[in-house]
Amino acid sequence: MEPKYTTEALSTGDARNGHVEVKDGGLAFDLAAPKEMGGSGEGSNPEQLFAAGYAACFHQALKAVSRKAGADASDSAVGAKVSIGDNGQGGMELAVALEVVLPHVDREQAQELAEQAHQMCPYSNATRGNIEVTVSVEED
Repeated sequence: MEPKYTTEALSTGDARNGHVEVKDGGLAFDLAAPKEMGGSGEGSNPEQLFAAGYAACFHQALKAVSRKAGADASDSAVGAKVSIGDNGQGGMELAVALEVVLPHVDREQAQELAEQAHQMCPYSNATRGNIEVTVSVEED
């Protein structure tokens, strides 16, 4: 792969309860494990960051395939629900549910476009075969 862009983030302190800073984007904040995982829940966590990145990236792919198909992607949205849990082998694993809203496209075409976006999106390509990712079309 020939990189078009590379960024770097540095985690310091107490990992999930520490601090993270992205060197090129002015993004820096403290982290806090969610209450469900024994933390205070009073800060961001890696799963939230992954959900935000996946939602934005998938939305870009959805807009690209919609444009190519001549479909109206105005007012579209993508939600990414990221879950973390025990993998049954002493570790943890992620699962993602992507929810696509394309209000100006019929449901069948919207599902086709969502599946095409799933083939294009770098996050989908990175996770394919590694974690469960579901893609569904939702009503707006």
